[in-house]
Amino acid sequence: MKKKWFWIAVVLMILFGFSIGYWFQRNKNSNTGQTESQTKLKENTKETGETYTGITSEEETETADTDPEESQTESVTEGTEEYRGFVIDNVLQSEKEGDIHYNVYIPESYDGTKAYALYFTLPGYEGLYFQGVAANIRSEDFGFEAQKYNSEMIIVAPQLNDWGETSADQTIALVEYFLEHYNINQEKVYASGYSGGGETMSIVAGKRPDLFTAYLQVSSRWDGDYETVVKAHLPVYLAIGRNDEYYGSEPTIQAYQTLHDLYEKQGLTEQEIDKLLVLDVKEPSSFT
Repeated sequence: MKKKWFWIAVVLMILFGFSIGYWFQRNKNSNTGQTESQTKLKENTKETGETYTGITSEEETETADTDPEESQTESVTEGTEEYRGFVIDNVLQSEKEGDIHYNVYIPESYDGTKAYALYFTLPGYEGLYFQGVAANIRSEDFGFEAQKYNSEMIIVAPQLNDWGETSADQTIALVEYFLEHYNINQEKVYASGYSGGGETMSIVAGKRPDLFTAYLQVSSRWDGDYETVVKAHLPVYLAIGRNDEYYGSEPTIQAYQTLHDLYEKQGLTEQEIDKLLVLDVKEPSSFT
């Protein structure tokens, strides 16, 4: 994939500031998901040398009976450097999916006793891992903009190696890891993808729409499955510039229409569809 000009990324940050505010507000839910009496899902590794999984003694007994073939060996090597609050270059070593690099922002207020929201943001070409450690959060503001809308949210910015099936599967593995090892309000799990990251995240959404509360796609195209997303009623916000220099707006408009038609076949009204699906095409005047 060719690189996009840097200015278009800056402009889209403005677009994102508008979109994500609407997106988070519309999907705001007061349900905390879990009680404060739950034990912490993450212990200080410097003190214990272990990562607590949040499994109770009863659940531990049930887990012991799990088929070994169904369980996957995972471990995390934590990053040692920070950038604007993100711990950078953490690596989830997955037996099935390989090494998955990611940067993560965990609010200082998080101690595991309260369920926090979770937000995954996938970058464009400039943010892939071979571009350099933390290149995604150094060149894109999605992870920082999101902090303005929810102070109780863990933000994960993966750095993958492409925008296809392999990266989609790695993203799914990373989401599952955070849902298992952190105290997450599963009604507030958000995803976004910009440019090539949107291609990847649409595949993720198509494979596992059950993992997310809502999905925001910016300046990209839809490569994932449509029917699974519609069946799950996953809210989707599609944002694109009318004259996007790489994709153009037609693929996004077509994706919107395909999703819209499938909802109509389900018998949903326009009002009901509007609560699940938004197309936001920005005219050239928005970028001047």
